[in-house]
Amino acid sequence: MTSRRSLALIATLGSAALLAGAFAFQHIGGMAPCQLCLWQRWPHAAAVVIGAIALATGLRGLAWLGALAALTTAGIGLYHVGVEQFWWEGLASCSAGSIAGISAADLLNPAVDVAAPVRCDEIAWQMFGISMAGWNTILSLGLAGIWVMAALRRD
Repeated sequence: MTSRRSLALIATLGSAALLAGAFAFQHIGGMAPCQLCLWQRWPHAAAVVIGAIALATGLRGLAWLGALAALTTAGIGLYHVGVEQFWWEGLASCSAGSIAGISAADLLNPAVDVAAPVRCDEIAWQMFGISMAGWNTILSLGLAGIWVMAALRRD
């Protein structure tokens, strides 16, 4: 039987690994993230911080917050999958080729290299027919389950 501390460590390291993977795809693989991809990272970062505090203090209640963080990123990931599969429309800022945040001067200056916006409705990478957003959803649901097991563990 796995201890509460071990379960919290596994869930914390799981979120850290998913974050590391996202940054590796971005910085090593050259795949710029879309807005929804960025949103999926924040709950993982929160889960890592929550996990570190839980491991340092032993407070069992923090595991519920870890589960909430994992469920949040899974929910954003599921929404992102729906946008990728055209089940529903995505955010106008990342599904319509928005130029928000780029100044008019930069848009009109041919010397300035303005990158194309990254679209949320285009799948940049997939494995076994499942996109990164889909894998994040699946793995984050698993991490949420581990956090719940840690919260329910009495040791």
